[in-house]
Amino acid sequence: MLKVGVFGAGHLGKIHIKVIAASPKLELIGYYDPNLDLAQSSDLLKKHKAFQSPEELIHAVDIVDIVSTPQTHFSIAQKAIEAGKHLFIEKPMAATVAEATEIIQLAEQKGVIGQVGHIERFNPAYIALKPFIENPRFIETHRLAEFNPRGTTVSVVLDLMIHDIDIVLSTVKAPIKNIQASGVAVISKSPDICNARIEFENGCIANLTASRVSLKKVRKSRFFQKNASLVVDYLTQQVEILTIKDHDPESAEDLAVVLSNAEGEKKQVLFENPTIPKTNPIQDELEHLASCIENKSIPRVSLKEGAQALEVAHQIIACMEG
Repeated sequence: MLKVGVFGAGHLGKIHIKVIAASPKLELIGYYDPNLDLAQSSDLLKKHKAFQSPEELIHAVDIVDIVSTPQTHFSIAQKAIEAGKHLFIEKPMAATVAEATEIIQLAEQKGVIGQVGHIERFNPAYIALKPFIENPRFIETHRLAEFNPRGTTVSVVLDLMIHDIDIVLSTVKAPIKNIQASGVAVISKSPDICNARIEFENGCIANLTASRVSLKKVRKSRFFQKNASLVVDYLTQQVEILTIKDHDPESAEDLAVVLSNAEGEKKQVLFENPTIPKTNPIQDELEHLASCIENKSIPRVSLKEGAQALEVAHQIIACMEG
């Protein structure tokens, strides 16, 4: 069982602490947070050891779980890698692309395995839909959230949209040709709502919208490809699959609708709503890293992929500012 230390005991850090403590595959050694008052303000934190320094916790574990503010990711990762410890780094991977690149180089030099916390890759709804995604031509994503001051220290692109950037990059296997973006700072000093259009060299277009000033939460992606429309709801963990085939009069497939196009050709429209198993994506991504360490394999969301998502996020931010 691999020993884990959590860096950062804020909202998400507490979730990681709770999940690791309950995992049959991981052992929680403790946590570190520079705000020492947190240990006394939470019943959960009182149950676990609060370390007095980063170095002390790094020395005691096999995996360093970085869930602190993005500005601290690089310094903690650097110390962990130099000590030969494996890494889990919450998104965004680092404050800058240069820092992310250096983390990758250091990890390769030390033979350290690292994973970035793009949690939607472990969402059971996305996992169920992924086998049906084949060469999409248009992708539309919406990630809307109610206003929360806790996330406003960074742009909405790094706070929310980066999830969908990672999904799009992992889906479209082609270089980016062009990026356009616009954003508005409604309440915060940095943009609270952003729309980005990413054009790939294979012709695929991705239209991404993220907002943290909405009245309700929405986390959806739609994939449009030849003869199919696919929808994943990350929030409710539901999937809708619509496929179109030439009409077969002998077919008795359930939920089929027959339509005629302008040329008079009859098409059969099939609707599927697969049953999605309920899982805990945070537990799954952390235990996945443990398995990769044991098997010496590359994690589903590697450090390089985390850096690629960060780079595109910064390109989108530059488009807004330019």
